[in-house]
Amino acid sequence: MVCFCFLVDQTRKVRQQRPAAGICSRCGGGASVADMKTATRFCYVPFYWKTWRAIVCTFCGSILKSYR
Repeated sequence: MVCFCFLVDQTRKVRQQRPAAGICSRCGGGASVADMKTATRFCYVPFYWKTWRAIVCTFCGSILKSYR
C-alpha cells in the first residue's frame, strides 16, 4: 500500500486568469480570478480531471477562495 502513494499525484494548472478587486490577506499583493484545472494521475497517466474557479494572489500564488 505504501507504493500506491508514490504512484498517484495531482497537478494543478491555471488555464485563464483575469484581474479582480481585492488584496491578499497574507502578503498584500493583488488578487485575480483564475480558471483552474486539477488532474489526478496514476503512473503519469491522467485518469480524473476537474475544472474550477478560484481567487488567487498574483504575488505569492496562494488560493484565497475556491469555487468548486
